[in-house]
Amino acid sequence: MLSAEKLLERTFNFAEGELLLINKPYKWTSFDVVGKIRNSLKPLKLKVGHAGTLDPLATGLLILCTGKLTKQIDTFQAEDKEYTGTMILGATTPSFDMETEIDQEYPLTNLNDEAIYAATAPFTGDIQQYPPAHSAVKVNGERLYVKARRGEEQELRLRFVTVPLFEITRIALPEVDFRIVCSKGTYIRSLVSDFGKHLENGAYLSKLTRTRSGSFSLDDAFEVTDLVAYLKEKRAAAEQPIENS
Repeated sequence: MLSAEKLLERTFNFAEGELLLINKPYKWTSFDVVGKIRNSLKPLKLKVGHAGTLDPLATGLLILCTGKLTKQIDTFQAEDKEYTGTMILGATTPSFDMETEIDQEYPLTNLNDEAIYAATAPFTGDIQQYPPAHSAVKVNGERLYVKARRGEEQELRLRFVTVPLFEITRIALPEVDFRIVCSKGTYIRSLVSDFGKHLENGAYLSKLTRTRSGSFSLDDAFEVTDLVAYLKEKRAAAEQPIENS
């Protein structure tokens, strides 16, 4: 990620349109980040939007667009993404991640490194998956996670996605680290859950970081706190009265 000092080297024209690379903090929603930046730009009344939602428990690269550049959000959102993360084998949760408590446990005795490495093959290339019941997908105008929290069951629709790369980078059971490159709309939580089922076991996501979106890298992203502090400082300087000499 870029340091706060790098902000001093940038000039911004938010009204014409800026593309901002942000490192989304843990437990923040993507809309939390948008709101924080939008409030920091006041009194300017600008459109601010993001190109690709990240779950609250995920961190990493979030692309924000301002002003006229918001018209290109769909273009940025359509590009492939890269993630690194950690899954926990031997257990499942209703949300497929750590948002909900473990609901079932499985022994790890039937698992070995060879089987875990081999299990990536069925999830590489063009695949089908269901979105998690605890997701932001809308059904009849309401997000699935709202229905799930009320205990309502919904019929989920299969999605076709592409996963050019799925590699295991570390095995220290029950933890397994991975790296994935995937198309727009891929749910890593669903992929992890399906991975556990393929091993005749269970799995849920414990950590996820988006490291790349299209040609944009997390290495070039700003921390939210640094950017907000910079924008507030600029706004305060602009509001200072000019003293007569």
